[in-house]
Amino acid sequence: MSTTLAASPEVVFPLLDDPVRLAEHMGKRSAMLAGGKMRAETDKRLGQEVGSVIRMSGRILGMSFWLEEAVVERVPPQRKTWETLGEPKLLVIGRYHMGFDLAQDGHGTRLRVWIDYNLPSSEGQRWLGRLFGRLYADWCVRKMVQSAAKAVKGIVR
Repeated sequence: MSTTLAASPEVVFPLLDDPVRLAEHMGKRSAMLAGGKMRAETDKRLGQEVGSVIRMSGRILGMSFWLEEAVVERVPPQRKTWETLGEPKLLVIGRYHMGFDLAQDGHGTRLRVWIDYNLPSSEGQRWLGRLFGRLYADWCVRKMVQSAAKAVKGIVR
């Protein structure tokens, strides 16, 4: 998903570089999370260096879910990518690689947020992934773009 934000890449990048802010949609109860929520926490490098680890955990439908992901690429103010470590315990997606790209676009910044994901490894959950994986992944990406737009809105260029 892409959008254009009314700020330079140098202003936008630090806002998206904070994984806790970027995952704030996961910390709020929502229909997409079946009324559950997840909490994000980072290591001492705050998810802002290659190799830094981010952990998310929570309860959805009375079940515990978690994941660990690591930053694999960070090129301020242009790009950041991260991917899951090991096998996450999620309901409708499995391992994933995701990130964002920023490019100067006139007086603003073109933001693209993307995710490439696998279906869950559990045979029992693969059918849920086939039904709802794309819907969930699109929701996550859309929420990240909306979070960036909301953060930039108050910034004066």
